[in-house]
Amino acid sequence: MACPCASTDARGRPLPYQACCQLWHAGALAPDAERLMRSRYSAFVQGDVAYLLATWHASTRPTTLQLEAGANWLGLEIKSRRMTGQNSAEVEFVARFRVAGRAVRQHELSRFVCEDGRWYYVDGDVR
Repeated sequence: MACPCASTDARGRPLPYQACCQLWHAGALAPDAERLMRSRYSAFVQGDVAYLLATWHASTRPTTLQLEAGANWLGLEIKSRRMTGQNSAEVEFVARFRVAGRAVRQHELSRFVCEDGRWYYVDGDVR
């Protein structure tokens, strides 16, 4: 099964979930903000609320998270990524999904921090 995050290998072939986001979902540390962003998208696809909360920075993390019921995730596009400091980064992305037949396009510039070798989602600006 191809990974929902749409990562590819050096030849442009889709990476299987087992060689991609499953690593981060199983407890390995995402090496950069983009990979964390991709793994969080895959967690939304799979309904993995525990992973989403665990990778959300404590300063902005909600106590609970309710996912959109019946969401059919259609794809992720990374528009840009950049380091904003030694331990901070931004990732701009567009995620597409359908809910009750209605198309939704979430365009966000997300901010991440790295603490003790672990990347966390902090917040984002919807575009």
